[in-house]
Amino acid sequence: MYLALLVIFLQCSGLYTQERVFTFNTVEIKVQPSVKVKNGAPMSIVCHADISKSTDFQLKHNFTIFKDGKLVFMTVSNKGDAQYEIPMARSSDTGEYECTVEAGGKTKSSNSLHVWVTGMTKPILTAEKKEVLEGEVVKLRCELPEEVPPLYFLFRKIKMNSTPKEKLVFEPYRNFSVVEFSVEEGDNILQFDCFGRRNVKLEFESSEYSNKTLVTVREPFIKPTLNAKPSSNITEGDRIQFECSTVVARMRDIEIILQKNRTILNSVRDEKLLKYSAVATLEDSGEYLCKVEQGRASKTTKLNVVVSELFPKPILAASMSKLDENKELTLSCSISGFRKANFSILRKNSNGDIWLKNSRNLTMRVNVNDTGSYICKAEVKGIVKESRPVRINVYAPVSKPTLSVVSGLPEVVLGKPLRLICRSVMGTPPITFTFYKGNEVKKVVINDTYATFLDENIRPNDRRGYKCDARNNHSSGMKTSNILNVTVIVPIRNASLGSIPYGEVEDGSEIAFLCSVKEGSWPIHFRIFRKTDHDVLLYEKSENADRVVWHKEAMKRQDTGTYYCMASNRANVDVKSHPITISVILAAWQKGIIAAFVLIPIAGAVTLTLWWFLCKKKKAKGPSMEMSGSALATNLTSEKLTRQHNDGDYYTGSSYIEDSENHMKSTDESNGPDLESAEVEYTEVEVSTLDPHRENTRAS
Repeated sequence: MYLALLVIFLQCSGLYTQERVFTFNTVEIKVQPSVKVKNGAPMSIVCHADISKSTDFQLKHNFTIFKDGKLVFMTVSNKGDAQYEIPMARSSDTGEYECTVEAGGKTKSSNSLHVWVTGMTKPILTAEKKEVLEGEVVKLRCELPEEVPPLYFLFRKIKMNSTPKEKLVFEPYRNFSVVEFSVEEGDNILQFDCFGRRNVKLEFESSEYSNKTLVTVREPFIKPTLNAKPSSNITEGDRIQFECSTVVARMRDIEIILQKNRTILNSVRDEKLLKYSAVATLEDSGEYLCKVEQGRASKTTKLNVVVSELFPKPILAASMSKLDENKELTLSCSISGFRKANFSILRKNSNGDIWLKNSRNLTMRVNVNDTGSYICKAEVKGIVKESRPVRINVYAPVSKPTLSVVSGLPEVVLGKPLRLICRSVMGTPPITFTFYKGNEVKKVVINDTYATFLDENIRPNDRRGYKCDARNNHSSGMKTSNILNVTVIVPIRNASLGSIPYGEVEDGSEIAFLCSVKEGSWPIHFRIFRKTDHDVLLYEKSENADRVVWHKEAMKRQDTGTYYCMASNRANVDVKSHPITISVILAAWQKGIIAAFVLIPIAGAVTLTLWWFLCKKKKAKGPSMEMSGSALATNLTSEKLTRQHNDGDYYTGSSYIEDSENHMKSTDESNGPDLESAEVEYTEVEVSTLDPHRENTRAS
């Protein structure tokens, strides 16, 4: 029974579980009344969850609303909707909203929705002071209480009949900003305001202007007064006095300054009056400025002063501006339309002018050291004026110039440029140098004491000489150098080496080497070398010719080898010939001796062989000859057998004879066959001349 109840309970539980099935279809978020809401208007963020269920059962929903990723609202409800109420929307409520719903372990989020609260709150502007002095600053604070940063603040300083001055400040972390405006000269009653600005979706939105704040400006001192006594129009030489004054509220830190062309002439501190006087000159004409300063406050007054000329600048005249040394020079100083003045004549110098004479006229005999600039000065009523400088040049005559080659020797290598220098030891510069080649002008140079000329057109047969002229402003005219003749050195070209005899020379004989060049200036230095592991110099000589001959009297076998020659001249270029090979061979008498030593043994061998051959023929002609031949053969055979144990000289001779017939056999190999050959011949003779009587006799 209990078992049956358990089964029924489990089945019912399974049915209950299967019935509580749900799924999220969508989660939506929307704004009422719209996504664009005016600042201060009410706004509702509504989150709706669309859920499908298997049966009608209660489901608890957890609603969460985010703005720009931050949690702003959360609630739990059995319904599928939740609402986030904002009674007064502010610009800070602008942003991206998103809704998330969690139910029964399942979570789903809506898409994001951008809400824009248009318009900004009115900013509030406050000033630290309502009354300030010129030179002080006004400190302002602009605030947007209900806005959130980042924000921009724009401040304005408004003056009557003037364009407002603006300052823009960016505040990334706070909803207010503080700035300072300086109070300048002429500021009287000032107004200030501000407004805010923010960036929404790459668009700027601005607030309305703040309240206007009024600031009153007081003067710490009045504008200064500048006077010139006796007048602002004055004649040079008269004394002029300037007075600059002001009225101040308090004396502390007050300063008065007098300027002309940015130059401070005088100044006083903690006083109301400044005085400055001087003897007027033409240079004192111009605009003067009096400035009063206290703290940051500053006021100025200007005065224009005209100084009339008492007398014009003096004029210095010279009898001559260019003259020879030892000539007479007269300098005269004068003032146009004015004669009563104190004159002096001076010479300009970098270390200070050199006084010459207190007079309007000066006459002197000059030398070169008197070259320079001269002035005169005129003084009337304490006013001193200076004339324009006059340049006086005193000339010494040039000396006779010398023309030479820069490298030293009067010669040049063909193909290279020739550099000449013309010098004049004496003479006042500038000196004009003229170079000639023959009678043709090549170059004109103006210099102090020397000049150079580069001739790049050198020819081998050019016979024209060089000269130069030198002249300056001296009346003596120009001087001419001596004519310079330059030797053109032709470099060596195509050196060659030959010999007589050529190629082969007998030992002990004489040989002649000939080293020659195709072209080159004399003298030419010739050198002959033999190549070994290092080149050996055999002969050298300088000749005023294009060739040289060297006789070597007795050549030896060790003189066999390769020879070459080198030629050079003052062009300092070594030219090398092609090498030749010389072989030293045996002389004729040496060949004869060697031939005698070789041919005499051969002739002897041939003679013996011929004798032996004749003897053999005689034996074949008759018994008498055969017997003689037999006896000879017997004697020879017995003689050979007898001398087998003698010294080697005999065998050498025997071998030599046999070799004359057999040419390829050695001495040791021929000993045995000689004997065998003799026995065979003897046997044949015995058979061919058989005689019983002789046989008996021989046997006995």
